Amino acid sequence: MSPSPASVPFIDALREAGSLRLPGSGLAWLDAARRENLEAFIAAGLPDTRAEAWKYTALRALGQRRFALGDVAAVSHPVDPYALTLPGIDGPRLVFVNGVFRADLSRLEALPPGLSLQPLSRVLENDPEPLRFALNRHYREAGDAFAQLNAALAGDGVVLRVAPGVRVNKPIHLCFAGTPAQGDAAWHVRNVIELGENAQIDLVEHHLATAQHKHLGTLVSDIVLRDGAKLQHALLQNAADESTLIRRGSVHLGAKAHAAMHVLELGGALVRHDLHAQLRGDGARFDTRGVFVLRGRQHVDTQLSIRHQALNTASESIWRGVADERSRGVFRGAIVVAEGADGSDASLSNKNLLLSAQAEIDTKPELEIYADEVKAAHGATVGQLDERALFYLRSRGLPNAEARGLLTAAFCRAVFTALPNETLRDHFSDALLARLPS
Repeated sequence: MSPSPASVPFIDALREAGSLRLPGSGLAWLDAARRENLEAFIAAGLPDTRAEAWKYTALRALGQRRFALGDVAAVSHPVDPYALTLPGIDGPRLVFVNGVFRADLSRLEALPPGLSLQPLSRVLENDPEPLRFALNRHYREAGDAFAQLNAALAGDGVVLRVAPGVRVNKPIHLCFAGTPAQGDAAWHVRNVIELGENAQIDLVEHHLATAQHKHLGTLVSDIVLRDGAKLQHALLQNAADESTLIRRGSVHLGAKAHAAMHVLELGGALVRHDLHAQLRGDGARFDTRGVFVLRGRQHVDTQLSIRHQALNTASESIWRGVADERSRGVFRGAIVVAEGADGSDASLSNKNLLLSAQAEIDTKPELEIYADEVKAAHGATVGQLDERALFYLRSRGLPNAEARGLLTAAFCRAVFTALPNETLRDHFSDALLARLPS
């Protein structure tokens, strides 16, 4: 049984310092929401494996750690701007280092008409009222601990708005870098993204480490697509080997809106990604493709939830996992077709490879249907490399390690064939290959 919140160092540190150092905004509604969320987090503590959403991810070790709060997290070593670049991505860029906005590393000059891209801290100073709905959130569900923590302590983040009918031609790069600080730091970022009717953007979210560290980062993103809007979202996560990264994304789609996400999870010691989508408008579509490649004692947990709420909506989710050595992967994919969402078309596929006898992958597909004339399918597998294919490659003269690498790479690469940016797709492939066992 988990210790009570009163005996957990992680919670003690927040009691001692966090409640006294909440990011003050001067906005009564925001400060009240922050304090309520912090108090709820301290009262409930970290979730344990008795909570269904955290069944396969234990947080006991995290609960025994203390993280520096406030200004210490902002102390960062020099960052080479070149380390932040991605091939094929030369548009606007917003950079955060240990959760702190870095204007010197960002690229915000000459934004195209109809695109607003600003750090949250600046918007809260100049025009906070449009953010009231997004930020005045009170999380109360079981397992919402890190959303509560983020809502309480996030002092910065991304505010991205695209005007109706605007198509932004160059990809928008959101970069979250971790770098050594004075001790282990905790940072929290909140993103608010809204695409107006028939707007269209390509978004690249990039998590990386400039050097090794053991920080904790939480990131919460609220994404809204108005009717007819289109979003291509590529996410590359290559955090420090011993870091902890907890992310939560909510995507709301209007009529005929379309969001497509491509996710590559490579880094981090403990990584959690909660992704929730609500298809609220007739004809909305949400597609996801994802891969995690794990080694050592990494633990990556992906929780995907898609809710069809309108007529003729569609979703397709294809996820792959690879675990080597003593690593552990977790995937839960839940699809709900609500009452009245007639004509929906939903599919979910999760396939996984174990490259070691000590590795583990837990997968749980779920499907609930409450509507008529629905097409739906879901499935999951966990296995090893095809021995026949491996024998074929070996019989053609390939060494065992090279043959295994080729088969594993092909298994993963299939997920990225639909990524439209060819240069970025090649970079994803190269990063994936570099992570696979040699």
